[in-house]
Amino acid sequence: MHKLNRMHKEKVQQFIAITGASEKVALQTLKNSEWHLEGAFDLFYSQPQIRTATDTRNLEELYNRYKDPYADMIMADGISLLCNDLQVDPADIVMLVVSWHMKAATMCEFSKKEFVEGLQSLGVDSMVKFRERIQFMRNELKDEQKFREIYNFAFGWAKEKGQKSLALDTAIGMWQLLFAEKQWPLVDHWCQFLQARHNKAISRDTWSQLLEFARSVDPTLTNYDAEGAWPYLIDEFVEYLVENGVLQKTS
Repeated sequence: MHKLNRMHKEKVQQFIAITGASEKVALQTLKNSEWHLEGAFDLFYSQPQIRTATDTRNLEELYNRYKDPYADMIMADGISLLCNDLQVDPADIVMLVVSWHMKAATMCEFSKKEFVEGLQSLGVDSMVKFRERIQFMRNELKDEQKFREIYNFAFGWAKEKGQKSLALDTAIGMWQLLFAEKQWPLVDHWCQFLQARHNKAISRDTWSQLLEFARSVDPTLTNYDAEGAWPYLIDEFVEYLVENGVLQKTS
């Protein structure tokens, strides 16, 4: 290995162990990211031209392990087995991040194309590498832009095929999962409000605007603008909070 100090050598070894990259690629990527490991991983996985080729035979074997016996798809049973192999609970939010990487069209299903290309994009061609990538995917939820992309992806992923809106119970489950990660203090009140006052499917507009509301409006609503362009459902939610004494009405 080149003349490196001990810390740099350790980072090169870690990078190689997780990505399977060559020493040359590891060195170059770490240098380009100023020796920040997470930054180097982001760079490595966002630029396909610098990744080492994944072994397509291994990907084929992985796919066949989880493929449904009666369809050329990975279905619920296969995903349950995959979660077991990954040592991850099927309800863990990281499985949403996995599905986002695979560009999965539907919850609890992966086409062969989605599965193989998703793993290739992650630089994964073995279960060992897949497990090693789990923490990286958890960390992606802490990135504001990636969280937004994952949040918006979740709407189309979770809704029933052929439906434009997301069933209320499904939407509530997804919000509780996503906002547990982002810790929006009003999420439980929002879900209670929907069950008490709305009781209908959720539109894409409401879904996307709620994230903007949670991000830009203080939980005490001191900077809430009643004249703002929020969907009517969010305006009704604010009134609900005031009516139920959760918040004082602001002037």
